[in-house]
Amino acid sequence: MDLSLIAEQPTSPVTAARSRPPVALVVPALIAVAVALLPIVYLVVRAAEAGPDGWSAVLSRPRTWELVANTLVLGGLVTTATLLLGVPTAWLLARADLRGRAWWTALVALPLAIPSYVAAFVWVSGPVSLSGLFGAWLVLTLSTMPLVTLPTAAALRRGDRSHEEVARGLGLGPWKTAFRVTVPQALPAASAGALLAFLYVLFDFGAVSILRYETLTRALYATYRASFDRSATATLALLLVTLTIAAVAAEQVVRGRARRHRVGAGSPRPPAAIRLNRWSAVAYGWLALLAGLGVGVPAASLAYYTVIGRQRELDVVEVLTATGSTVWVSFLGALVTVALAIPVGILLARYPGKRSKAVEHLSYAGHALPGIVVGLGLVFFSLAVAPGLYQTTALVVLAYAVLFLPKAIGATRTAVAAAPPVLDDVARSLGRSSWGAIRSVTLPLAAPGVMAGGLLVLLSAMKELPATLILRPTGVETLATELWTRTTVAAYSAAAPFAAALVLVAAVPAFLLARASDRDATGEGQ
Repeated sequence: MDLSLIAEQPTSPVTAARSRPPVALVVPALIAVAVALLPIVYLVVRAAEAGPDGWSAVLSRPRTWELVANTLVLGGLVTTATLLLGVPTAWLLARADLRGRAWWTALVALPLAIPSYVAAFVWVSGPVSLSGLFGAWLVLTLSTMPLVTLPTAAALRRGDRSHEEVARGLGLGPWKTAFRVTVPQALPAASAGALLAFLYVLFDFGAVSILRYETLTRALYATYRASFDRSATATLALLLVTLTIAAVAAEQVVRGRARRHRVGAGSPRPPAAIRLNRWSAVAYGWLALLAGLGVGVPAASLAYYTVIGRQRELDVVEVLTATGSTVWVSFLGALVTVALAIPVGILLARYPGKRSKAVEHLSYAGHALPGIVVGLGLVFFSLAVAPGLYQTTALVVLAYAVLFLPKAIGATRTAVAAAPPVLDDVARSLGRSSWGAIRSVTLPLAAPGVMAGGLLVLLSAMKELPATLILRPTGVETLATELWTRTTVAAYSAAAPFAAALVLVAAVPAFLLARASDRDATGEGQ
């Protein structure tokens, strides 16, 4: 008996040949692609102005390829670290008999609530100042590891105990069972999280700037500020898009074509908790270390700067106003982004093929663009096509949709793929149309995963900085822009209240995301 059949079910010809996607699904998916491509249209227009000679001038510089190498090295190191550290941590949270598991999960997830530029400030201004490659690696690894840990833990909890029992009954030991049955079940979640971590590194501007590590994003900003020639900036940004497409393609190869959903009769049996016994101290110590580095150190630093800055009177109204603006704009951004992601995620999960892959590639491209480039692209679009959008909240929301669409698409695709396609077939056999089956069967089953994607977008939008700086309406300040304004002039004590408020506000969706992950497929709290 082939044990790979226990862990995953291959795509059958009948499933692959399912009817064409309905127009009600295709049209919104194409709209989502159009939104994601708006900044790229700007880049192509600007880069075309330079012509082959201008492209050659940029791409032939040794400095350009040094920046590419620096970016890839940092991205590779961070992604490798998130997998090597995040997957074992996910196993502890999902399979070990931990006391207070829900709280440990929340603590591991909280670094998502701390912007990378805040974490970088904490480490660069501490007693042991960190900078360069090591500092950037540490900060970005701590910031992105929950992107791997949380979905992997959820996938491990969804596993059916009977699969592992069958493997053990056929003579496989615990390690072979883990690698041939358990790991394949969690591989899609881990690879999707690793892709998000890598794209996060490509996108990051604030942390690498504060830690003085040269990457493409930092060079893009410097080129834009130092020159009136936008063509060189556009050429470098298109180079980032190329790296993004390559990363998405690599993740698809790792994920493979197989479908992973349960097809057996009866209810799934959740995996039994594994007793750690003498390893309990090591497990709790490791989780405490992660919580201390990811949450404790930033919290202590922010508290310190807040206390020493008491000589400056705190403007509570100013902080509350910035908090309200942050929550409102981020909520609108998450709502629009999820609405755009749902048709794309369903298309990828239910109607795989070359066209669906093209939609995925195009939808992910905007995520790797620095916020500064997305902001400039939308400024160009608004002035040239829709002047009424310039310096409005709608344009900021559109920027969030471009930047964070992949997060919602990944969550939606995973949630839809976990719903057995046979239920759609049954609905169609009872007279439902393809779109009717999706609306009445697939979406309700996938709703928790889609909502988790929305929380992830909400969290990311709260922390977004460069595009918000460029596109926000006059007189509107978010916590991120207030924090950055004070940090640029080294007013750390004045910036601390806004940083603390940002962390506290962003901790709400991070906590809800962790709780959703912890309760997914376990039935806790019912």
